[in-house]
Amino acid sequence: MDIRISGHQVATGDALKSHVETRLQGIAAKYFSRAISAQVTFGKGPHDNGFTCDIVAHVMQGLVLKGSNDGMDAHGAFDGVADKIEKQLRRYMRRLKDRHSGQGAAANGAAEAGADDNAGYTLFRESDDEVAEDFPPIIAETRVDVPDATVSDAVMMLDLRNTTALLFRNVGSGAYNMVYRRGDGTIGWVEPQRAT
Repeated sequence: MDIRISGHQVATGDALKSHVETRLQGIAAKYFSRAISAQVTFGKGPHDNGFTCDIVAHVMQGLVLKGSNDGMDAHGAFDGVADKIEKQLRRYMRRLKDRHSGQGAAANGAAEAGADDNAGYTLFRESDDEVAEDFPPIIAETRVDVPDATVSDAVMMLDLRNTTALLFRNVGSGAYNMVYRRGDGTIGWVEPQRAT
């Protein structure tokens, strides 16, 4: 696995680089035989207090893991974010094993048979504590491929990528859907209304 370590206004020494490479190679060997690359960036913490560590790992085609952590020292910041990434991978691998062992097969079969049309929805009132700006800035980051996935797989990708929203093509309906993390911590699912 190609690991790139950089510091933003922070010097990264040989001991830190060795620690990062050893830990990430161990995680990659445990969960993926052919991980692609990882970018680890260290920076100064909030108000120049402590350190931050960000990891963006491309573990296989289409699967990107992202994590961030703050700590009083660089090793602690990295170990915290590495623990988060490892926890995400452990959950992901458990879901894949459950799916392949047949536990998820009954749920997938019911969803394909149209049971998802009878899904129950619970609406929560979002807090009105924050006042939105009239004209927030628009920031374009990059173009991405829109994955084909089930809703549960899209939620898993949302967690693995550590993002607030994910656009995907629903394999059940063929329509573009979106899952997003709501302000109260729950997951929202947006599906276009079907023409009748």
